[in-house]
Amino acid sequence: MPAPDPLRHLGVHVTSRGGELKVWSRNATAIELAIFDDKDPSWVRATYPLVRGEADVWSVRTKALAPGTRYALRASGPKGKTHAFDPTRNLIDPYARGLARTSTGEWRSYVQDDAFDWGGVAKPAVPLDHTVLYEAHVKGLTKSNTAVPEELRGTYAGLAHPSTIAYLKDLGVTSVQLLPIHQSVSEQRLIKQGLANYWGYNTLNFFTPHASYASKAAQFGGTGAVLREFKGMVRLLHEAGLEVILDVVYNHTAEEGPGGPTSSLRGIDNASYYRQMADGDYIDVTGCGNTVDFSLPAAQRLVLDSLRYWATEVQIDGFRFDLAATLGRDENVDFDSGHPLLQAIVSDPALRGVKMIAEPWDVGMGGWQVGHFPKGFLEWNDGYRDRVRDFWLTDVASARHHGSAPSGIGGFARRLAGSSHVFSEERGPLASVNFITAHDGFTMADLTAYNQKHNLGNGENNRDGTDNNHSFNHGIEGPTRDQTVLDARCKAMRNLLGTLLLSAGVPMLTAGDEFGRSQRGNNNAYCHDSELTWLSWAGHEEWQNELWQVAQTLLRLRRENPALRPVRFARFGETVPSASQMDWYNTEGLSMSESDWNSPSARTLQYLAASTPEFEEFNRILLIVHGLERDVTVTLPEHEGVTGYTLLWNSADDELHDTELEHGPGSEVLIAGTSMQLFRAH
Repeated sequence: MPAPDPLRHLGVHVTSRGGELKVWSRNATAIELAIFDDKDPSWVRATYPLVRGEADVWSVRTKALAPGTRYALRASGPKGKTHAFDPTRNLIDPYARGLARTSTGEWRSYVQDDAFDWGGVAKPAVPLDHTVLYEAHVKGLTKSNTAVPEELRGTYAGLAHPSTIAYLKDLGVTSVQLLPIHQSVSEQRLIKQGLANYWGYNTLNFFTPHASYASKAAQFGGTGAVLREFKGMVRLLHEAGLEVILDVVYNHTAEEGPGGPTSSLRGIDNASYYRQMADGDYIDVTGCGNTVDFSLPAAQRLVLDSLRYWATEVQIDGFRFDLAATLGRDENVDFDSGHPLLQAIVSDPALRGVKMIAEPWDVGMGGWQVGHFPKGFLEWNDGYRDRVRDFWLTDVASARHHGSAPSGIGGFARRLAGSSHVFSEERGPLASVNFITAHDGFTMADLTAYNQKHNLGNGENNRDGTDNNHSFNHGIEGPTRDQTVLDARCKAMRNLLGTLLLSAGVPMLTAGDEFGRSQRGNNNAYCHDSELTWLSWAGHEEWQNELWQVAQTLLRLRRENPALRPVRFARFGETVPSASQMDWYNTEGLSMSESDWNSPSARTLQYLAASTPEFEEFNRILLIVHGLERDVTVTLPEHEGVTGYTLLWNSADDELHDTELEHGPGSEVLIAGTSMQLFRAH
């Protein structure tokens, strides 16, 4: 029988005999539990010493640790450049499931009341090939939505309001991927500037929901009220068949650099939890001031226990790991795809069936690791993002200005078909999370309206945010009334949406892109909690409503056509279950030649994909892509078993007015400049 794990049950666990608190610290010489008065969170009612046990786990048992009790840790230890012990400082328990703030701005852990009735509601368990991610901010999604009661706008309850759920269901997404909801704080620099970290990538604690996203009733509703509102949101979304994915930030904490605020890990064991040089300088591969040292088993356990808590007790369906390469760095700060933490995340029985999505890079040496994560991880595919943007935007701009695009269609086609040159056959096309935009960077509408970032409002003289946007303003920077420019921008958005939602892989749609949301050219709006970043729900123009309908149509077509969403890569000459057999044709309806793939003057292809059924009916589609601004006539391919083609969608005429829908193999079809057409083959 294996020996008990000494790192089990860290944090507070309440039993019939009272509460037990366990804390890990290798370098502390003493740790004390401080219990605060119920009415005055600044008044210490009692203190209890923790006892060091096996594997540097400190523990204490006391009946004072009951639900609602506010407490803090105080740690003593050696002096030195790598240490930050201060026995007078009140520290947050890294495993605290509840946090409250005092009138002086200090934080107190409190013993959480976890009681909740799930009512038998189960996780939707959406298959990966049917998954469509919708990246959204809890507050920004509903703050301006007048269909939500005012007191619930911008809250967990507002996200779970029937009008919000109906919107998401009508659109056709399956999984809401929320920007960080762990309790976070703004960086000291932003506070001094009068700004806030709106996105929330500055985590204070890995077990506590961000309180200000709850309704006022929950914020002042006593122990467990915020958590109950959060769980209620999850339950209602699950009842509607919608998954909840959390963006989690484990790579660094809100303690910032060595001069930052000491609130938890730094005061408990700075030398162990954070990567440092011998002189105390931090090794920062996150660009956020500190880096958690995941060569440390206790740090690995902290992440795993947090994931288990959210996945089991809060019923979360998946996680997107911010700067995930940091989680795979070893004792030498080198990335290792076999890192114990990465392997544990995808093999832990408690996390079976939970979607794991890596942002597969950080800012350290060797930090770009796209395609190198273990099987079981999905990965954000930035190569897909950049190639698709280039194909429909910067290549078109170059062709306008120089008479020729810089490249052919081959690189675009590889991305369209699932990026097999990036992800191994074992992992398949669903390892790729395809995206055109995300929370950081231009919105989709701004990609088509701005050549340069416009970030002066961020207080850094336009220095922040990337300059490499792969965008094209179509001749005028920013807002315009020029209808020709506006029409070109709208078609570009339709092409971007069409590519995203018709590609092999798992698509991620950024909230608001479905109706052309703009941030007025700000490509790094992390510090704006205002109408700039909140979704607008009223006053949409006609083109915005039409774009929403395009997104809805494309999502429906993706659901209805399994050939668009293969689970596995096909192999030539074999029948691979749940793959798509792909054939590629040029404008003449002939097999693509090397010149067809690579020529900047031949940026047109016909992509015939046939499913190899495993769980759904046989399906075959034809997608035509044309990447030059002049019209072209194509001859539809003649293929064994294909007797005709039915037009389903045209990015140049999405309502298909007065359009012939039925075509035979070998017939000619006019394709408008820079456009796509989708057919069902029969």
